[in-house]
Amino acid sequence: MDSSFQRDLVALVPRLRRFAYTLCGSADAGDDLVQAACERALRNAAAFQPGTRMDSWMFRIIQNLWLDDRRKRKVRGAQIDPETLAMSDDGLGARQAEDRITLERVRASVEKLPDELRLVVALVAIEGHSYREAAESLDIPIGTVMSRLSRARAMLLPLVKAPDQRSRSWTQ
Repeated sequence: MDSSFQRDLVALVPRLRRFAYTLCGSADAGDDLVQAACERALRNAAAFQPGTRMDSWMFRIIQNLWLDDRRKRKVRGAQIDPETLAMSDDGLGARQAEDRITLERVRASVEKLPDELRLVVALVAIEGHSYREAAESLDIPIGTVMSRLSRARAMLLPLVKAPDQRSRSWTQ
């Protein structure tokens, strides 16, 4: 195996973790997803085409693993780990209470999005990919990325607004 492949994969891990966290809604589940994706990538390193974008390849692996897991959960139901029920973030998230509330509202709202919209939001709004890069990662046309992002934004706006802001109009 090429050492540059391993080095490039390690360099991608922070971005992969952020993407996986966005999809899973939990750091632990996101880390498990990244680990599974890295294992798959290392097993299939020969399938990677040098000169192509490793990040797109890895985002695709994460996407496929995440969608597979979602399908399994629909059949089996969600599993609850009793040890994590009473855990808090111990201040690892936003320091201000209002920021934590807003962050949680956004995270919960993103989780409510349909899978295809959540993937686009994760790549464009969180990972900072261009529409073209997101389209390549998801293997869909750019117009579809733009349409899905627009629909996601329209769905998120009323969910993310604070309860006291939901009744206000943009002109007030």
